[in-house]
Amino acid sequence: MARAAVLCVSLLLYLAFASGADAAKKKVGFYELKNKKGDFSIKITNWGAALVSVIVPDSKGNLGDVVLGYDTVAEYVNGSSYFGALVGRVANRVAKGRFVLDGKAYHLYINDGKNALHGGHRGFSKVIWTVKEYVPSGDSPYITLYYHSFDGEQGFPGDLDVYVTYELSNPYDLRIRMNATALNKATPVNLVNHAYWNLGGHASGDVLGHLIQVFASRYTPVDNVMIPTGEIAGVAGTPYDLRQLTPLGSRINLVSGGGAVGYDINYEVQGDGFRPVAYVRDPKSGRAFKLWADQPGVQLYTNNWMKDEKGKAGAVYQKHDALCLETQGFPDAVNHPNFPSVIVRPGGVYKHDMLLFKFSH
Repeated sequence: MARAAVLCVSLLLYLAFASGADAAKKKVGFYELKNKKGDFSIKITNWGAALVSVIVPDSKGNLGDVVLGYDTVAEYVNGSSYFGALVGRVANRVAKGRFVLDGKAYHLYINDGKNALHGGHRGFSKVIWTVKEYVPSGDSPYITLYYHSFDGEQGFPGDLDVYVTYELSNPYDLRIRMNATALNKATPVNLVNHAYWNLGGHASGDVLGHLIQVFASRYTPVDNVMIPTGEIAGVAGTPYDLRQLTPLGSRINLVSGGGAVGYDINYEVQGDGFRPVAYVRDPKSGRAFKLWADQPGVQLYTNNWMKDEKGKAGAVYQKHDALCLETQGFPDAVNHPNFPSVIVRPGGVYKHDMLLFKFSH
């Protein structure tokens, strides 16, 4: 049976057998958060804990949705682009879907050539999350979602309790807080929010005119199947040098990932703790954001493979119609001892905090 069909059947079976309070908490749908002024709102779905929409004003006060996505839950179930999803247990790639932890070899679900990608074919982006708390309005509207990942899921060791909270605050701040507790075995954890951003509006075409700055002087080069070589190289003198505000389209033809033109690379974010990661501005709309986070890396991806993807409100998305800034642990860190560790020990808690993104206009 095709993967999309399997996912649809899984969803229908769950909805058929769930009942009572549990069913109410796990009913798959959309949840809106809105600020008091009414000019800043987001929508979340508990299918994949995905960020569905972010509506903010432009420089003239016109409201627009600045993330790519779908109109219906069914499209998120069947989609393969990770629109807005909470990706895990380990985001990005793991070489050959294999790693050794405490002397034991683990084999993950292979879903990207010979490698594992974004947690496998049924990662956290393809499951139903439980709505734990939902405050849709007020000074700081928020929603908290929960997922229990079982020992052996997609090949990963140990039970894991995972939470994500989306919260709005004034004037136009969106915060995403993720945490995960390893219950009984050491396990790798690397969670990512996979939103596709277009500050001109989700249906406004390519983002090549966006200006971008990434606060990173080093990056992790990859081989021809997008696996890090283990080197942490300087960006100076390369097209990956985005330390100064740079038009995205000015260098995009000089870089490629896996055979497609565009950025798809992990940067080592400068500094430690909760700090600035990147700044993006769209000169046409006047919208901008600064991204803050507490992770060692950030993946810049410029939507290099998309073609004729049917999205919200009749939009048809193409390559380079958005950019992703995925704060994260380094890709394939489980196989590179020189990379920051992504291992969480039993009783330990993984934490990932993003201020996403201090929107301005």
